[in-house]
Amino acid sequence: MDRGTFDLQHYRDLEHLELYARQVVEGFITGLHKSPYHGFSVEFSEHRIYNPGESTRNIDWKLYGRTDRLYTKRYEEETNLRCHMVIDTSGSMFYPLDRLWNTREPNKVLFSSVSALAIMQLMRKQRDAVGLTLFGQADVKTDARSTRQHHKAITVELGKVLMEHDPEAKPETKTSLADSLHVLAERIPKRSMVLLFSDLFDMQENEEAVFDALQHLKYNKHEVVIFWTTDHQTELDFSFEERPYRFIDLESKAVVKMNPAEVRTHYRQEMERFAHDLKVRCMQYKIDLVEADVRKGYYPVMESYIFKRRKLY
Repeated sequence: MDRGTFDLQHYRDLEHLELYARQVVEGFITGLHKSPYHGFSVEFSEHRIYNPGESTRNIDWKLYGRTDRLYTKRYEEETNLRCHMVIDTSGSMFYPLDRLWNTREPNKVLFSSVSALAIMQLMRKQRDAVGLTLFGQADVKTDARSTRQHHKAITVELGKVLMEHDPEAKPETKTSLADSLHVLAERIPKRSMVLLFSDLFDMQENEEAVFDALQHLKYNKHEVVIFWTTDHQTELDFSFEERPYRFIDLESKAVVKMNPAEVRTHYRQEMERFAHDLKVRCMQYKIDLVEADVRKGYYPVMESYIFKRRKLY
């Protein structure tokens, strides 16, 4: 099931956040046999195929009895891929505020957090190493590791983003996307995979700086996937009812009163221009751009990750 079997609004704690992400993954894996990603193996996550000539000491004979194939047990330090997840926690990512814990219709930061946790669950099954960077209101950086303790620490940090957010807090100086990506490009091992979750609104004012940072990542041989996280219906189409609204800028707290019909045509034109420019530049830099609409669920994000991983490994 794309959205799990319970609503986080009734719990709002770390344990259920992790459980919810696990349910999303289980539903996704169950449906893999019906998808073009059937070749993505998750069943023998803690094993690898035995190669003739290797020591037989680590062969899993019980698994051999069930499958008639030889597998050796993996160890924690064995890693196929190093992946770093970068999540935007600036004010705009908490839109809509009333959907912070709504798993049926999540806001952007909840969608990004659950998507990241779900991908981390898939990575655990593949013995991949994962790291986390939060930028914006939260500022967190961890190295990529594959241990259970490290996965737990990442879950805790994402839980803090959701549980400690204060919508009434005054705007503070935030870490920029460009600065965070430059630091990341130098800090992580070459040829890592970088998954960025952001609404990219920072890019509208600092496009050149952000693409300079993305180019820095590519120069250091990193593979980059951007999950452009939006509520497509309201943020790109500007589909609101025909009545006056009071819009609040979640970054600056500025308030604007208007009827959406008065600006909808111009707004859509500007967003279409921004989207077109974004797609063109990502193609130029050989960056994967995935439009992650929070209303369409987590599976498109997970499928994009799997597709990218299969191309690399």
